Amino acid sequence: METPRQLSITDANPASVTQDKLTRRAFLGMGSAALMVAGMVPSLLAAGSEKTDRSRSNPGPHNPSLDSQNPDSVTPPGTDTGGVPTFKYPFSFANKRLYEGGWSREITIRELPISRSMAGVNMRLTAGGVRELHWHTAGEWAIMLYGTARITAIDSDGRSFVSDVKKNDLWYFPAGIPHSIQGLEPDGAEFLLVFDDGNFSEFGTVLLSTSMAHTPREVLSKNFAVAEQAFAGLPNEELFIFQAEVPGALEADRNAAAGSLGKSVRDFAFRPADFPAIKRTKGGEVRIIDSSTFKVSTSIAAAIVTVRPGGLRELHWHPNADEWQYFVSGKGRMTLLATGNRSRTMDFEAGDVGYVPQTLLHYVENTGDTDLVFLEMFKAGAYQDFSLSQWLAHTPPELVMAHLHIDRPTYDAIPKDETVIMPA
Repeated sequence: METPRQLSITDANPASVTQDKLTRRAFLGMGSAALMVAGMVPSLLAAGSEKTDRSRSNPGPHNPSLDSQNPDSVTPPGTDTGGVPTFKYPFSFANKRLYEGGWSREITIRELPISRSMAGVNMRLTAGGVRELHWHTAGEWAIMLYGTARITAIDSDGRSFVSDVKKNDLWYFPAGIPHSIQGLEPDGAEFLLVFDDGNFSEFGTVLLSTSMAHTPREVLSKNFAVAEQAFAGLPNEELFIFQAEVPGALEADRNAAAGSLGKSVRDFAFRPADFPAIKRTKGGEVRIIDSSTFKVSTSIAAAIVTVRPGGLRELHWHPNADEWQYFVSGKGRMTLLATGNRSRTMDFEAGDVGYVPQTLLHYVENTGDTDLVFLEMFKAGAYQDFSLSQWLAHTPPELVMAHLHIDRPTYDAIPKDETVIMPA
């Protein structure tokens, strides 16, 4: 087998994905179906029969609203064999902590036990709302979902970093780098934070407020070279999120924070709009953001995926890390094909988190009538994946046909290059 591709933004080659649409459909309808069924149980019941209709009915107590959002759990595909733990958790189920100035909610291994390597936090700040000065024991990767915010930090040399970020912009702070986030006018910000530790909790960080509150006043006096009375008004408990005045001009804050050391030469922010999609087809596009393009993001790699209606994020797997997903918009479904003849299909929509353990085969299909947009996140410095169709296309034909019981025209229809997004 060929070695995993390490992708970068500069790899874009749209011309490599212009194969005939009908040929792709033929492969999806024949080759992929055979792959998912081969070695698994056959369909349990013949569709359309009287027995099938009765077996799929649910006359007892049930939750219609949840059932309608999860059709592939209510009536799983005949190819599902079960035995796979849930790999979905909606942020709507997460406990929300409300503050004057914003709110926060998280999904960790405690909410989604399969999510061992990564955790996520969804946070909202009002205009002027502050996520107080703090740092983490884990690396923090973030994407802006709404509005604008100002982020501040210092680098490992003590030089300051101050920047404004807007919708779709990213930032990354390595573990131990102290930072803050504040909402700007007109309506603050909402963003997603992703951490490279499934056991992480946003409520277990090192905060400026509690660090000061639990240090003896005489020590603070000596440390900061001021009188003890100067600390009489220190908060006695954490601030976490609080309301403050909207900050002034960006350049003024940058100059004030720079001091004698000057501004950091490291850019902790990243703007994906400045880079082309690495892969684009009629079915959608994928933007890869890892340490090859976002230099400071050494522990987290990401892909921003857009799948057009009816399109498919092709069958693939990731050899170097688990995949933590966040669904930004649209509707889709994913089948996770695990070891030991186990498989399960679940449905996703905006605000849901999904998770795929390292090396497991899966796809994501757009089942709605609008674009499906989601994030693929990895605890890794580099993005890597294997395409199932590319592997089969570069394996001796007779060997593949013997496995799948397909004819030569079907084999020849398999895309020869990694397509990433298959169109409807």
